[in-house]
Amino acid sequence: MERWNVGRTLILGIVLTFQLSNIPTVVAAQKRAITFEDYIALKSVSDPQLSPDGKWVAYTVSTPSLQDNRNVSRVWVVEVATGSARALTGGPGSDRQPRWSPDGKTLAFISTREGGAQVWLLPIAGGDARKVSSLADGASDPVWLPDGSALLVVSDIKWPEHQEIDQRNGEYSTEARIWTGLMWRHWDDFRAGKRQHLFRVDVATGKATDLTPVDHDVPAIATGGDGDVAVSPDGEVIAVAMHGDSTVADNTNVDIYLIGPERAMLRSISTVAERGAENTPRFSPDGTMLAWLSMERAGFEADRQRLILLALPGGRGRRPANASGQSGEATAGWNLSVGSYTWCPNSRCIYAVVEERGRDNIYRIDIPGYKRTRLIAGGVNTGTQVGPDNRTLVYLHQSNTQPPEVWVSGKALTHHNDSALATLDLPPLEEFGFVGALGDSVFGWSQKPPGFDPTRTYPLIYLIHGGPQGAWTDSWGPRWNNQMFAARGFVVAEVNFHGSTGYGQKFTDAISQHWGDYPYEDVMKGVDVVARLPYVDSTRMGAAGASYGGYMVYWIAGHSNRFKVLVDHDGVFNTTSMAGSTEELWFTDWEFGGTPYANRALYEKRSPLNFVSNWKTPMLIVHSQLDYRVDLSEGYQAFTAAKRMGVDAKFLYFPDEGHWVLRPRNRRIWWGTVLDWLEVHLHESAHP
Repeated sequence: MERWNVGRTLILGIVLTFQLSNIPTVVAAQKRAITFEDYIALKSVSDPQLSPDGKWVAYTVSTPSLQDNRNVSRVWVVEVATGSARALTGGPGSDRQPRWSPDGKTLAFISTREGGAQVWLLPIAGGDARKVSSLADGASDPVWLPDGSALLVVSDIKWPEHQEIDQRNGEYSTEARIWTGLMWRHWDDFRAGKRQHLFRVDVATGKATDLTPVDHDVPAIATGGDGDVAVSPDGEVIAVAMHGDSTVADNTNVDIYLIGPERAMLRSISTVAERGAENTPRFSPDGTMLAWLSMERAGFEADRQRLILLALPGGRGRRPANASGQSGEATAGWNLSVGSYTWCPNSRCIYAVVEERGRDNIYRIDIPGYKRTRLIAGGVNTGTQVGPDNRTLVYLHQSNTQPPEVWVSGKALTHHNDSALATLDLPPLEEFGFVGALGDSVFGWSQKPPGFDPTRTYPLIYLIHGGPQGAWTDSWGPRWNNQMFAARGFVVAEVNFHGSTGYGQKFTDAISQHWGDYPYEDVMKGVDVVARLPYVDSTRMGAAGASYGGYMVYWIAGHSNRFKVLVDHDGVFNTTSMAGSTEELWFTDWEFGGTPYANRALYEKRSPLNFVSNWKTPMLIVHSQLDYRVDLSEGYQAFTAAKRMGVDAKFLYFPDEGHWVLRPRNRRIWWGTVLDWLEVHLHESAHP
């Protein structure tokens, strides 16, 4: 990142503006704070898909069900001209991932209504949906072939070469497993004995053909992008992101491969020197170019994502002899990453989603020339689709006060949550800045509680993001939601410390091998800023975070007694044991400069375990059995340390969750336990 040469006068001006914007409105006083019942009843809109003629948008609406203890999703359609919307699916199971056929007459989608997750087809003119696929382990991520004769889907298959089956028990079966390779699990999925392959499913017969009968996951299951399968406009060539190495746990060498007309050979279009992760291939509509996203540095999953273009002779999708000479980076000289992108129908531009200072903005990149123009800014804007006129944009928009809805060119198209939100007092985020570590400008967000009274002082909840290469954005949090914390009468604050994304790659890089110094300095300087606000009671402050944010909570416990209470969700406590128990080994290798066997000193220097003797602050620890990224043992170790140090500690355990708490009933327990813990330690009778 280029350092922000912001003078202290400007920084003080930002903070002063932040302090004075505290006058409550009459409208806010007539509304009420959000409750868990309000929060869990809100609908989640996602995955907008524009019809080929640009007249309709199909999308998914999900609603958490406490009764069923799952999210129930349905496919909806909305008319672009009128905003008239209706549900297309219903009944048992859930429906998701709608995809228009090339002629716009049929909608494919994934449904669990019968026989697991399978592809179903729905005629738009009328009639019943019919099931097309019958894959043993279900299907996902459908992609139509251009002639409409078939779809490409992803499905797991058994791959016994990576899981030995011991037959000595004969008819007496056992749940025991034996494996010999790394990456036997991923996030919350036990992968031993499985491979993910790409199948062609015939529309007329339902016949499924494995197009990638190789000893690899196709597409790759790690370092993936926004859809890692693409088909050339003539239907002759398929592009996929695949990790071609025999060992995938300790490196990020994911390349773009092509499957030619013979459907029998995978061919990488990357050069030998490119060892970073590549994903999200997309053919231009005229078939003359292939684009993809590429990270340059090997072993680093948070490198800048560059947009790469490759000219294709004759539009056939085959690699030219001098492919490297015809490749070009459309984002050269930029310091930000492209998160997702889509081609214009005329192949003369690309619309890209770019994270930028706490927001996800949409840019237009002209082809050729690569001129960049920011078109949509503010909040978080994702899932971009482009109309036939090459200008109309359909996308998801959300903010801290608005869950995602489908928008079209700056205006809301769907309104699934409007009536529910109309009754709620949802204060907006306010941005602030200060000079942090290395003399860089650091920015954060703050939010006042509902019914804010400028004559009072409020306790503070300070949230710390994970990643660590992530960021707090102006978005509606599906799990860590600012409004839910503020509703209990807390001021909420959060800082995008060194390591955060959206502020330039140099800023993002700064956290690697520096987990406990630069970010910690930023976090504590951010506390200084918000603690000086006239409506914050600096004697009643709590901190909470998950994943790396949980690491920082443990680190704070050993280095500061400034907070009265802490909440740690799935945090890293012992950096050495984390390196041996996580599934993506390249992550700890990069972040700590090698393996624990080769660079033990840095692991020990940055380990919260080594500062437990300083722990005094009450701490709630949350961890889950199926968290394979930060193993459950990290939480066990931290809780044991806290109790043996005499710290007031509580452990919340979920046997059926992974790194995130997703089941509605568990979410109720999570929010209730976390908010009650904070309230008990921060709210006082003298400050009702």
